[in-house]
Amino acid sequence: MENGSLVISLDFELLWGVFDKVDYKQKQDYFQNTRKLIPAILQLFEKYEVNCTWATVGMLFNSDWDEWNANIPDYLPNYENENLSAYKYGKSIQSKETEKLCFAPELIKSIINTKGQELGTHTYSHYYCLEPGQDALAFQADLHKASELASKFRLDLKSLVFPRNQYNAAYLEICKKNGINTVRTNPKNWYWQDTQKDGLFQKIFRTGDAYFGLQDKTYKSSAIHKFSTQTTGQMASRLLRPYSGKKVFDSLKIKRIYREMDYAARNKEIYHLWWHPHNFGNNSAENLRELEQLLGIYKKLKNKYAMQSLNMNQLKPGGFKI
Repeated sequence: MENGSLVISLDFELLWGVFDKVDYKQKQDYFQNTRKLIPAILQLFEKYEVNCTWATVGMLFNSDWDEWNANIPDYLPNYENENLSAYKYGKSIQSKETEKLCFAPELIKSIINTKGQELGTHTYSHYYCLEPGQDALAFQADLHKASELASKFRLDLKSLVFPRNQYNAAYLEICKKNGINTVRTNPKNWYWQDTQKDGLFQKIFRTGDAYFGLQDKTYKSSAIHKFSTQTTGQMASRLLRPYSGKKVFDSLKIKRIYREMDYAARNKEIYHLWWHPHNFGNNSAENLRELEQLLGIYKKLKNKYAMQSLNMNQLKPGGFKI
């Protein structure tokens, strides 16, 4: 690779990403703020000429609950923990009030129509690939449904991010059969492994790593793994944590990301930054200000070292493809 690369991927979920963890009645403003943020983020990406993959939960393609009900796959995951089922949950909250929390076809069109943005997949139902009770047939049905709805928007899905970072190598062949060329994998650090069994120490180390630690989050293009399926795996580097309001920690976070981006630019390596748009749902103005600060850093590195901005599908082993 002749230049360093900044790769950005966003896990676009709305309520489908956290329904098992929150009471939607207490989060309506949060998700309404998220909807307003999407155009603002897109404007910043356009302003700084930054490419991005929006790994989108397929259920967001639906316009309303009637369409959602018509698009339930024939084969569903049979999680041992029934509270993880998006289908069970969706059937329990259907009303006009909840449609803005669960569907976003107009936002998807805005993403598609913005230069440099790739619409990827976060599976159709925010499918948990390592939870007890799920299986390959259900995963195949899920990805097929995601592709089916994307095709109505004249899209071919090429990039995938596993929900909750539950990376499952056994499903790479299914990914390839559904047209997926590349998937995001987890950082190599031990505290990013087995995310479905998140322990206290894993959470503590992940939090601390946002502010302190070794310079070990960038990687060379040779580290992009090419699986036997010909699907590639590219590691995430850093989760962009939202604004906390704690000046010292917010400053440390930005400085840590700056140092990592600078290292990638100087050493012609890859730096993959990711987050959820809904992470900006609180303190929206402050989060957008921090994002613009980071994009400004990228622009300086682009001018100084010819750093390039790529979405996931543009990143290839040994180089890039625009």
